[in-house]
Amino acid sequence: MKKIKFSLVVLLVISTFLQAQNSAKGVPPAVAEKDLTAYLFVYFIGNQIEEEAVNFAVSTDGYHYYALNNNKPVLESKEVSSTGGVRDPHILRGEDGKTFYMVLTDMTSSKGWDSNRAMVLLKSTDLVNWKSKVVNIQTAFPGNENLKRVWAPQTIYDAKAGKYMIYFSMQHGSEPDKIYYAYANEDFTALESAPKLLFVPKSKGACIDGDIILKDGVYHLFYKTESATAGIKTATTTDLTSGNWKENDNYLQQTKENVEGSSIFKLNNSDDYILMYDMYSKGKYQFTKTKDLENFTVIDEDISMDFKPRHGTILPITRSELKRITQKWGLPSQLPKIKNNPVLEGYYADPEILYSNKTKKYYIYPTSDGFNDWSGYYFKTFSSDNLVDWKDEGIILDLKKDVPWGNRNAWAPCIVEKKIKGKYKYFYYFTAAQKIGVVVSDNPTGPFKDSGKALISERPQEIHDGQEIDPDVFTDPKTGKSYLYWGNMYMAVAELNSDMISLKPNTQKIIAVNNSFREGTYVIYRNGKYYFFWSEDDTRSPKYKVRYAISNSPTGPLEIPENNIVIQGRPEEGIYATGHNSVLQIPNKDEWYLTYHRFSYPTGIKMGNAGGFHREVCIDKLEFNPDGTIIQVIPTHEGIKAIK
Repeated sequence: MKKIKFSLVVLLVISTFLQAQNSAKGVPPAVAEKDLTAYLFVYFIGNQIEEEAVNFAVSTDGYHYYALNNNKPVLESKEVSSTGGVRDPHILRGEDGKTFYMVLTDMTSSKGWDSNRAMVLLKSTDLVNWKSKVVNIQTAFPGNENLKRVWAPQTIYDAKAGKYMIYFSMQHGSEPDKIYYAYANEDFTALESAPKLLFVPKSKGACIDGDIILKDGVYHLFYKTESATAGIKTATTTDLTSGNWKENDNYLQQTKENVEGSSIFKLNNSDDYILMYDMYSKGKYQFTKTKDLENFTVIDEDISMDFKPRHGTILPITRSELKRITQKWGLPSQLPKIKNNPVLEGYYADPEILYSNKTKKYYIYPTSDGFNDWSGYYFKTFSSDNLVDWKDEGIILDLKKDVPWGNRNAWAPCIVEKKIKGKYKYFYYFTAAQKIGVVVSDNPTGPFKDSGKALISERPQEIHDGQEIDPDVFTDPKTGKSYLYWGNMYMAVAELNSDMISLKPNTQKIIAVNNSFREGTYVIYRNGKYYFFWSEDDTRSPKYKVRYAISNSPTGPLEIPENNIVIQGRPEEGIYATGHNSVLQIPNKDEWYLTYHRFSYPTGIKMGNAGGFHREVCIDKLEFNPDGTIIQVIPTHEGIKAIK
């Protein structure tokens, strides 16, 4: 969390990448680019009726692709189309980050290239289950009596209109193919109005297979010209429907073979783009790479596929989305092992981890991160059966709605489960407006009710520095007493009354540590000893780390081992700022796990100070030496294995 006494200064020069990570309001994006760690290739495979269907393949690097479902269709064409076949699938992630749109040519080539009048619109929230609707242009809109074909629809979000635009090529009578557009309705089941012209090249020749990508405020349209010399060209505009396109006369394909169905996508966490196109007469694809969308280098030697696709598109996806589709259609044996850190997708920090005896599940309670200058105002929780697969349980506390005494700066929570009069109660402590409060619930996911006032609102009398933040509650298994710890630049402790929402008078004290202490106290008990964890340095520092001490009492004094680093960064692995931890003991076992946050990988280290509020949550194993000292934890990208 924000742990300094001086004013925070936002970095004045923000990179293009950082701008992409933050909206104008300084709130987290729907999907952080750092969480896009895989790719979904959507394609069809041939001109036989059984081959005109939607197939899926996946990759973890954008270069090596493996077919799902044994290269068999993932959708039944006869169920979604009017012709019995579909071609040219295009897939798009919606602006909310969790809705997906797919559009298809409704066509079987055996009936002729001028036989189709329709497209298929599909919508999904999980990439597995799709709702579909056929849109027949000829029957839906008058004036299309001489329409011969509707080819290769695609979708893009038009921010100016606030709608999803579907664009596609059509041919009427003897006229050349032209690229048209129409906006989809809100349900993505129909077009709002008759198609309008989107693009006609200055040559007035036929053009098909449009593919649009937005880069630096400019829309780039890649298309195939069907003029005397066929090939891939581009045109650009800053306004999709203005008709003001600037054409590039150069052909972009790096081959003399016939090409069609070009598609471009950005490599995850990179400035590079890949333009691919179907060399249909050869039955294979060519892949090229570019940074500027103008100059392209062939990278075919770097590409591998265990299938032969036709006219498809590639969508960057997250780890959880990759898991979802491979759980449905099988995990390719050659696909590299899926990494488990970070455990939560999105920006989160200051993780508190809990095992609930009531639900027999694990929970993580983090700070909602990614807000400019630590300005988040709500808390969420995540649940898991195995410490690897986490479900977002939603917002459990909204300061603006639920906490009248502190409606800002929602930081660093902790939670305890207690059985009171035979029923489990959950006491959730949190920082709001640099004060510490507590809310209570009967369930680990809420709803929580505020106690009505801050539990800690002032600095201890003898302290003249720091902030009243970072609560931690520990219940001593020897005595049953519960203690609240807090503080930035100082470590304070006080005993809680049995109601768990008030402090016992005259029990507050300051525990002496050393100059390495900054914040984030956390206490556990093991083999008769009390272990105190804390974070050193500033959360914006790449050197942010966790240290520990041992005591015979939950209130000190502390004995600090000579080598007391619990975890620190691994720059050689791109891991930085590993801090603000909590610890989980597997029930009835001497098995321990360290939950902590780090700079978001691989983006945080590039963000300057903003890396300190773009953090992610990880878990690694915590182990002890025979003498009770802690073995330094090595932070990993691999994370831990699922536990039973």
